[in-house]
Amino acid sequence: MKNKGTYYITTAIAYTSGKPHIGNTYEIVLADAIARFKRAQGYDVFFQTGTDEHGQKIEDKAAAQGVTPKAFVDTVAGTIKGIWDLMQTSYDKFIRTTDEYHEKQVQKIFKKFYEQGDIYKGAYEGMYCTPCESFWTESQLVEGKCPDCGREVKPAKEEAYFFKMGKYADKLIEHINTHPDFIQPVSRKNEMMNNFLLKGLQDLCVSRSSFKWGIPVDFDSRHVVYVWLDALTNYITGLGFDADGNHGELYKKYWQNNHGADLHLIGKDIIRFHTIYWPIFLMALGEPLPKQIFGHPWLLQGEGKMSKSKGNVVYADDLVSLYGVDAVRYFVLHEMPFDNDGQISWELVTERYNSDLANVLGNLVSRTVAMSNKYFGGKVQNTNVCEPVDEDLKAVVTGAKAKVEGKMNALRVADAITEIMNVFRRANKYIDETMPWALAKDESKQDRLKTVLYNLSSAIITGASLLESFLPETANKIALQMGTALKTLEQCEAFDLADGFTVTATPEPLFARLDMKVLEPAIDKIIAEQMASVQAAQGKTADTKEAAKEEKQEKAQPITIDDFAKIELKVGEIIACERVAKSDKLLHETVKFGDEIRSICSGIAKHFAPEDLIGKKVVFITNLPPRKMCGIVSEGMILAAEDKNGKLALITPDGDVDSGATVG
Repeated sequence: MKNKGTYYITTAIAYTSGKPHIGNTYEIVLADAIARFKRAQGYDVFFQTGTDEHGQKIEDKAAAQGVTPKAFVDTVAGTIKGIWDLMQTSYDKFIRTTDEYHEKQVQKIFKKFYEQGDIYKGAYEGMYCTPCESFWTESQLVEGKCPDCGREVKPAKEEAYFFKMGKYADKLIEHINTHPDFIQPVSRKNEMMNNFLLKGLQDLCVSRSSFKWGIPVDFDSRHVVYVWLDALTNYITGLGFDADGNHGELYKKYWQNNHGADLHLIGKDIIRFHTIYWPIFLMALGEPLPKQIFGHPWLLQGEGKMSKSKGNVVYADDLVSLYGVDAVRYFVLHEMPFDNDGQISWELVTERYNSDLANVLGNLVSRTVAMSNKYFGGKVQNTNVCEPVDEDLKAVVTGAKAKVEGKMNALRVADAITEIMNVFRRANKYIDETMPWALAKDESKQDRLKTVLYNLSSAIITGASLLESFLPETANKIALQMGTALKTLEQCEAFDLADGFTVTATPEPLFARLDMKVLEPAIDKIIAEQMASVQAAQGKTADTKEAAKEEKQEKAQPITIDDFAKIELKVGEIIACERVAKSDKLLHETVKFGDEIRSICSGIAKHFAPEDLIGKKVVFITNLPPRKMCGIVSEGMILAAEDKNGKLALITPDGDVDSGATVG
C-alpha cells in the first residue's frame, strides 16, 4: 500500500474531575474510528489523547477527599485511561498535564511569551465560574450564570498575567477567511467569527494566584499557569515540542513538517478555546496552525446535557456490561449527526442493537454460514453461474468503498456507517431474491447455489472489511466465521475472494437479540445506584464531606414560606426493613403512615442495619413522585442529618406521636 503521508489527530484531553460519561467517551471512539480509517487509507497516523489535571476545581475536590491533588488526579486519570482502553481505542500517546516534560515546556512557553511582550501583569475583577475556570463580565452572564455551563458564579478579584489577544486577532481572522475548512462545521465558524472575533477580543487571563494546584510560573512564584494555556499546549508538548527549538523527532514529523495537526476533535462547548486562543498561542510561538478543528455535537440523555447533578448520566462501562464494546461503539458512532446533538437511552441502544446488529448483520452472517455448512460442508466456491439479479448486489458492494471514503473524508462518520450497513441490507435482500433453500432442492441448480453463497460471502467480507475501523472486534469475528481474511481498503473495490475457503462449523451469534424486559433489572440497578449517589451528593443521604458542603450551601439559599408549604412531611413507622439484593447502598423499608402503607428505598445501608430500623418512627417526605430503584417502587424519602465526621442520624419526633402525623 502506498504511504499517503503523515496524519496527526487529537482529542480534547479529559478533565480529571471525575469519571467520564458516555458523551465524553463518544469523542475518543469517534477519533479512534477516524484514526483507524486513515491508517487503512495508507496514512502514517499519530493519535493522541490524555488528561487535563490542573486547576482550582481539582484542588477543591482533592481537599474534600483528604488527599493531595496529585493523588486525586492519579486515580481519575487511571479511570479515564481504563475506559479508553475498554473501548479499544488505538491511541499512540496518552499525555497527562502533570507529566514532567509537559510542565517544563509550559513554563518555558509562558516565559517566552512574557519576554517577547505578549504577556503582562495586571489584575482581574469579575464573576468567576470555578467548574469552567473562567472569569466573566456581568454583560457576558446569561441570567446571572456562567454562559458556558449555566452554573452559579461569584465575584472574584486577583492579580494575574494577561495575554494580548488583540495583537494577533486580525491575523487569525484572515486565516479563517482564507482557510474555509479550518473550523467545522460551518455553524461553529460563524459562531466564533460573529460572537467573538469580529466583536473584538479581550486580553486573556493566563495565570492565577488564588490557588496553588497548577504549573508554577518559574519567575513569579505567586502565580500558576492558567489552565487553558497549560492544557492546550499538550497537542505539541506530547510530540516533543521544545520552546528553545530543540524539538523531538515526533514533533518535526507530525507537526512541523506536516504543517500542523490534521485534526483537533473537540466538543462544541470548548470550541472557542481551540479556534481562537490556541491558534493565537501558536502564532505567538511562530508554529504552524492545525489544518482543521471539528467541534462535534453532544450526546444527550433526555432533554439536556448529561450531568451527575441531574442523575441522567450513562457510563460506557455500564453499557458495555450489557451490550458489549462494539455495540456501544456502533451506537455512538451511528446515532450522532454531523452537526446536531444526538440522543441516548437504554431503550434506544437496545432498539438499535436488535434492529441493526442482530437483525441485519448478525442474522445475515448466521444464515450464510449455516447454509454453507448445510449444503456444501462449509466450503465456499465460485462456479460463476451468474444471473442478472447478481449485478445489483455486486454494484452495491463494489461501490461502497468510494461512498464510505467520501463520507469519512468529510468527517461524516455516521453516514459512512450507514453506507456499510447498506451492503449488509442489500445482501439480506439478495437471499430473498435468490432463495438458496429452493435452489438446494434442485440437483441441477447446485453450481448456481454455490455462486449465490460465494456472492453472499464476498458481500459480507467486503462489508466487514469496511466495518473494521468502526467495529474492529466484530469485523475480525466475521472473518473468522467466514474462514477467510479481511480485505484491504483497495481490495474492497473488487468483487472477489480467494476461492475454496471453508466457513466455521460451529458459528456463534455475533449479536443475539436482547429482550428489554430481561435487561430491565440490571438497568434498574445501575440507575438506582447512580441516583443513590446523586442523593448523597445533594446531602440527602450524604456520606462524603463534599456532599455535606453542597447540602449546606443549598440550604443557605433563602426560600419563601410558600416554597416550604409545598413539601409534605409526615412521621412514618418502619414496620419492615431489608437490604436490596441488587445494591450495597439501598435499604427497602415498609412504612406505615396511619392507615396507609408505603414502600420506600433509602441509600442508608452503610449507616444502619435493617433490624435496627424496625419499629422506629422517622420523618419522611411523602409527596415526591414514585420512582423505581433496583426494580422496587419507592414512594417517599427518609430524612437524615450528617455530622462533620460523616455519622448519619435519622430525623425522629421528640416524643411519642402517631404514625401519619404531619410535620410543619
